[in-house]
Amino acid sequence: MVGNITQLLLQWRRGDESALEQLMPLVYEELRRLARQCMRGERAGHTLQTTALVNEAYIRLVNSSRVQWQDRAHFFAIASQLMRRVLVDEARKRRNLKRGGEYIRVDVDEVELSNEPRDLDLLALDQALDSLSEFAPRKSKVVELRFFGGLNIEETALVLGISTDIVKREWRTAKLWLLEELSKSISGV
Repeated sequence: MVGNITQLLLQWRRGDESALEQLMPLVYEELRRLARQCMRGERAGHTLQTTALVNEAYIRLVNSSRVQWQDRAHFFAIASQLMRRVLVDEARKRRNLKRGGEYIRVDVDEVELSNEPRDLDLLALDQALDSLSEFAPRKSKVVELRFFGGLNIEETALVLGISTDIVKREWRTAKLWLLEELSKSISGV
């Protein structure tokens, strides 16, 4: 099936619209898994459901004609980036509607630096990732692929074209930097 996905992506890239129709049933469950991971830790009663997140990401994927699809891992990396954008856009919209109202909360047990799971504001995480990308774009990309995309070390290495050892090192360093940055935003420093 992995080969089928890559083949269909390449056909779609060459303009074969029927390839997209064949592709979506093959990737739909994985997109739902990504969406569930992205929405992990959302507050109860969150208006955007997993299916809506998948659908919004799908619409953005279909409209992303500039993407030169490479393979399955690249497709899911782009999908995870789009889901992050959708969630951040929703958070901004809600914040603008409610003058400083509730922020989306994301459980960041991925950090694994404490026994207690931490909650953080998705907008704060997005800002921190944007800041990280200014001076360490690869670290930011590793976090995005691992945290939002749910890619493992090997898949992340493949997408970025680097070794698994580099991914592990970048992941550790980025998590520590983000933890420090996010603690500053929580304490108001």
